[in-house]
Amino acid sequence: QVQLVESGGGSVQAGGSMRLSCQASGYAYDRKCMGWWRQIPGSEREEVAVIATEGGLPVATDSVQGRFTISLNRRTLHLQMNDLKPEDTATYFCAAVVPCSRLSMSRLRDESEYNYWGQGTQVTVSS
Repeated sequence: QVQLVESGGGSVQAGGSMRLSCQASGYAYDRKCMGWWRQIPGSEREEVAVIATEGGLPVATDSVQGRFTISLNRRTLHLQMNDLKPEDTATYFCAAVVPCSRLSMSRLRDESEYNYWGQGTQVTVSS
């Protein structure tokens, strides 16, 4: 039912900025839990930033990197990435917990709780 489509990836030089977007469709719950995860081939996916909203208002957010900011506007998830570094190079995935019941930060940060994933968008940061 829920479909997630990422966009905004590409190549950028170190120190640059990039804004990723994820269009969510079929996500009609008042409470929404979504996140950005990234993965380097051969490695496990790791949390980048997560967010939960209720009635359109953010109730919980977490960003592993202080240079990154997550936001959810209506049904579009964004990840603003500033001062990008080569180590940020990875495939970035948009994900959602549907339905997002029993909200807790631990659940929001648990990859296994996410049951919908986008196809991923590649971000490459060059030195």
